[in-house]
Amino acid sequence: MASESSFDIVSKVDRQEVDNALNQAAKEIIQRYDFKNVGASIAWSGEKIVMVANSEERVKAILDVFQTKLIKRGISLKSFDTGDGEPHASGKEYRLEGTIVEGLSSENAKKIGKIIRDEGPKGVKSQITGDELRVSAKSRDDLQEVIALLKAADLDVALQFTNYR
Repeated sequence: MASESSFDIVSKVDRQEVDNALNQAAKEIIQRYDFKNVGASIAWSGEKIVMVANSEERVKAILDVFQTKLIKRGISLKSFDTGDGEPHASGKEYRLEGTIVEGLSSENAKKIGKIIRDEGPKGVKSQITGDELRVSAKSRDDLQEVIALLKAADLDVALQFTNYR
């Protein structure tokens, strides 16, 4: 009897890479001419990333610089959430806060499980365990098919596939 093969679907972010991207963005903002004397900054504030400048356009430019640095460091923009994405006025400055999203919510895990059941190969089972999803099947080819299916699906969460055995 063949043993079952499996892998886990997770949504994790390397905090060190996010920190590196933030530091690079902060350096670029200090050096760029269009950010001189506008009070532009980007920094951690607890678990949030706060971008500050004296106009809405400048804050959006800071966000663009940060997103570019995230992409260069291999971090999906789906794991960075800015809410509505619109800067809000706070006194004389504009602020935009963003958070790093980690873990599969139960609603996203259920959505992924439904995709696997409906469109995936027969005999593939999925099981939600905490903030990850374990997918198992008798055939490794079926698991490869599920990975390809999920990469092609347009989900609003960044997925990684781990513990493939």
